[in-house]
Amino acid sequence: MTKVLEIVASPRGENSYSSQITSAYVSELAAAGVQVTTWNLFEMDLPEFGTVAADAKMAVFSGAEQTPEQQQLWADCKALFDTFAEFDMYAIALPLWNAGVPYKFKQLVDIITQPGWLFGFDPEAGYSGLLADKRAFVALTSGVFKPGIAPEFGSDFAQPFVDDWLRFGGIEDITYERFSPTVMTADPAADLVGHIDSARAAALALVGARA
Repeated sequence: MTKVLEIVASPRGENSYSSQITSAYVSELAAAGVQVTTWNLFEMDLPEFGTVAADAKMAVFSGAEQTPEQQQLWADCKALFDTFAEFDMYAIALPLWNAGVPYKFKQLVDIITQPGWLFGFDPEAGYSGLLADKRAFVALTSGVFKPGIAPEFGSDFAQPFVDDWLRFGGIEDITYERFSPTVMTADPAADLVGHIDSARAAALALVGARA
């Protein structure tokens, strides 16, 4: 493992609990000589996967000729995926938004999850992930929700979504660090320190296993 991509799906900067956890994790990897790159999704100019991109995708499927505008946008999407695929590991800061994932994270997923890029398909065998031999670390945070809480306190579709997406792409080695709840707890600051320490320990264990 030589290259790690930290994906921050929160717009809260240094105030984000999830990104503080992933930052601690990748800092330990960087100290061990691993190259770390950070994508702050809310600060990136991601390609818009709207009508032009959808038509470009359908043109690929049908064998039709793309317009110059479609060609450019599709090339931008492919370039983003190619950069994404260069990494050996992904550290994802993922807060729970309205029971799901932040829209910028979903935008990234929709851009790079394309046949022949992130996955393959066989009419008899079904889908197969193309991102082999990669791993992921995911920091999950939520203000009120926690596993096992009554449904009146919310639901979590973020972890099932990111887990399914990673495995769909062929990434089976996934580590989760969940800090929830971040609001309905007596001492959020102390709890955060515990999760940061846990993330650091996970990174050190990974470095040790690779030594």
